[in-house]
Amino acid sequence: MFRLLVSGESFILKWRLYPSSKCQRLLSCNSVIGPDRGQDLSREERTVPTERVPSRPEKQKRVCKVILDHFDQQYGQELGPLWPSARAVLLNPGGWQYGVMLNRFTDVSDVKPRLQRQGFIRLLPHTDPPLISSLPQPPPPLPPSLQCFIHPSPVRYPGPPLPPSLQCFIHPSPVRYPGPPHRRGQLKPYYLLNAASLLPVLALGVEEGDRVLDLCSAPGGKALAILQTADPALLCCNEMDPHRRDWLAKTLESFIPQSLSSTVTVSNQDGRIFGQSEAGMYDKVLLDAPCSNDRSWLFSSGPGGEQRGAVRLRERAGLPTLQTQLLRSALAAVRPGGVVVYSTCTLSRSENQEVVEAVLNTCPGVELQDLEEELALPLQEHFTFTPLGHTPSLGLLVVPQQGQTWGPMFLSRIKRIH
Repeated sequence: MFRLLVSGESFILKWRLYPSSKCQRLLSCNSVIGPDRGQDLSREERTVPTERVPSRPEKQKRVCKVILDHFDQQYGQELGPLWPSARAVLLNPGGWQYGVMLNRFTDVSDVKPRLQRQGFIRLLPHTDPPLISSLPQPPPPLPPSLQCFIHPSPVRYPGPPLPPSLQCFIHPSPVRYPGPPHRRGQLKPYYLLNAASLLPVLALGVEEGDRVLDLCSAPGGKALAILQTADPALLCCNEMDPHRRDWLAKTLESFIPQSLSSTVTVSNQDGRIFGQSEAGMYDKVLLDAPCSNDRSWLFSSGPGGEQRGAVRLRERAGLPTLQTQLLRSALAAVRPGGVVVYSTCTLSRSENQEVVEAVLNTCPGVELQDLEEELALPLQEHFTFTPLGHTPSLGLLVVPQQGQTWGPMFLSRIKRIH
């Protein structure tokens, strides 16, 4: 159970079993076939096979023509030659790749070799913790004298090492790994997700003892990833929508031990007022903002799909205003010297670069931080990052491409100076 903060008071949120109907929200960044679809996939209570699992044929989805026409016009201009290949990926759910993020809070010793036998590889470099022997150990050798080596030509260092505790496995093909079975009294050993959704968490750089706010947290995949990277003093997972908040709580209960119930809280505030109610309270803030989810918006089912698409496009025009308000609130909630990571799962320039630019131009005492050397260069083997045509870059944009179907995902990091 985890603490639920409602209107400033603390309650205990107990585990409840909900029916299998999916909780969705129109403006959600992480809806059912968005970046954190993995939690929906993991509801399948199947035994994990020992042989490779081929990609299953996806049930035929109906494409929403009004949305596709709008994307063709907008993204054809904004992405240029990258759009036709990205379009082909987005229209083929059966070809989407999924990552398998391991849960460090339970035994995964049988999962890793099974993944590797099936052709999965590590997304991030990882060093297993050394085994601690019960026998007396000799004292460590004295540190050698400082040595410095130089290279005769310019060499770009690929950035700081990535968090070793965060383990995610990916497959070069669209192989669907089965969701973890639900076993009473046991934590789930892994979480299925779009691997690009880990990038905002890596950019956040959570360290031991940090106070962290996940401002729009449901369904909880990024909160879980944060807890795989470090042990924060506090992780506040905020979600205003009650259905999505229940979904968030269910995710946390399935993956996180009860010993963390005093560290991980679930709140239901309007994210736009956090900057007032908890000004300067956090070291790191993740804003995975509500956005026009490109993956899910392209498809509709049942009658009225085109009408729903038209409604979504009208509501889309108001999203940048909401996103700007949320980003300003996030910057007010972080302490001086702390950072905010802004992310979306859309390719839309008006919801990505233009939101960041508007906040930088109107919020004094903040500074944009470059992520190219830290993330883009070390991970360019796995993700397709596209130049954003702005110096300095306003962020990173992952565009899905054949063989690298991750994304869409935009992320930007802003530091509060004072």
